Amino acid sequence: MTSRTENLNVLGFDHMPSPAEIKARVPLTGQAAEAVLSGRRALMDILDRKDPRLFVVIGPCSIHDPVAGLDYARRLRRLADELRETIHVVMRVYFEKPRTSTGWKGFINDPRMDDSFHIEEGMERGRRFLLEVAELGLPAATEALDPIAPQYYGDLISWTAIGARTAESQTHREMASGLSTPVGFKNGTDGSIEAAINGILSASRPHSFLGLNDDGESAIIRTRGNAYGHLVLRGGGGRPNYDTVSISLAEQALTKAKLRTSIVVDCSHSNSWKKPELQPLVMRDVVHQIREGNRSVVGLMVESFIEAGSQPIPADLSTLRYGCSVTDPCVDWATTEEMLRSTHAALRDLLPARRTA
Repeated sequence: MTSRTENLNVLGFDHMPSPAEIKARVPLTGQAAEAVLSGRRALMDILDRKDPRLFVVIGPCSIHDPVAGLDYARRLRRLADELRETIHVVMRVYFEKPRTSTGWKGFINDPRMDDSFHIEEGMERGRRFLLEVAELGLPAATEALDPIAPQYYGDLISWTAIGARTAESQTHREMASGLSTPVGFKNGTDGSIEAAINGILSASRPHSFLGLNDDGESAIIRTRGNAYGHLVLRGGGGRPNYDTVSISLAEQALTKAKLRTSIVVDCSHSNSWKKPELQPLVMRDVVHQIREGNRSVVGLMVESFIEAGSQPIPADLSTLRYGCSVTDPCVDWATTEEMLRSTHAALRDLLPARRTA
């Protein structure tokens, strides 16, 4: 009789390989593991104030073309080497896109970009892309949206974001408590930071919840809590929040919650009104605050790709512009180089003093 009362709106259950199966097809190599671990160690040292550098999470709004994505990664790897004295570069590798209503849900959900939703293909190809990035020696960052996905590729991630739409979600707070990476909680889309701060507090504590193990079996997941949660300011509610007053208020709120005042500023989203040409101005302003004595800003985020702007997904995918975002607009590679090099030049002589902040 159960068939009359359950799955009434479900069309089917397609087979999905287990995390162990996908990992067997795309195994973690020693070289990749070292890049992931060294990336995480550097981020933790920055958050612990043992490393005075800034970290910068930078890359495309979303990955849709692994060839162009790897081209970008190779360029970023060379630039990271040049700037390593002041900046710990982490490549933004976002496969999942939260949607307010409709739209492309990202490479894992729809890798062919034609609403065919070959998730099993997207998961394997996404893991392979992360492996290739790691084997370049470049740490990767992503947004944790689907609570099952980290079981498939979490071993290749060095930094994780919990987005503005999910920072309030108990599911995502529980997931963050068990992630092996530092986790940045973004402020809400209305600009408030309360949900993000509560998220950091919640994720710092142990949780038990329902999930999947590596074999794809239902399991009760028990976590120890994540000690490396921090706040990401991305603007919202019709205004930016990277200015000195907003950052000071965020510091006060973190202190009141008995949390370390570790803040990342996202130069995109509402902080730049989703106008990529304004991202350099946001970065310049935050760098100026650091030069004036700010010690709470530990990182920055930038949406960047090979070509500037964005493009709609065409019916004929062969007409896609190479290296141009299909989601939020990005700054181009030349602007990326200028932004990071100018930040390096402005902070090279200042950052060592922040070591014991």
